[in-house]
Amino acid sequence: QVQLEESGGGLVQAGGSLRLSCAASGFTLDYYSIGWFRQVPGKEREGISCIRNSDGSTNYADSVKGRFTISRDSAKSTVYLQMNNLKPEDTAVYYCAEDSILFRLCVLSLHAYDYWGQGTQVTVSS
Repeated sequence: QVQLEESGGGLVQAGGSLRLSCAASGFTLDYYSIGWFRQVPGKEREGISCIRNSDGSTNYADSVKGRFTISRDSAKSTVYLQMNNLKPEDTAVYYCAEDSILFRLCVLSLHAYDYWGQGTQVTVSS
């Protein structure tokens, strides 16, 4: 049974940093891509970063490029999202998701992902 659990959200001042974790179970992390998404009320869920765990290739949305870094720890079956220089507009619920197509290149479209975590709130104060 595929399970994803996010953690690490919280309240931070603008310019600060947070590291989100996505703990995966029920599948072999190295074979699949993991994406990070975020959503604010009234807006569509936005893809911000992803990693193809088979080769470590990554992708970032322009809105976070240069500030956020995605990484993985295969031994811990965990994917991380390091978020630096946070801005108030980064405030959202953050989700991780798994693409269940074996070895597929990661993309930032939510329609490519099949399993989702419950989300973690990130709030950035100005």
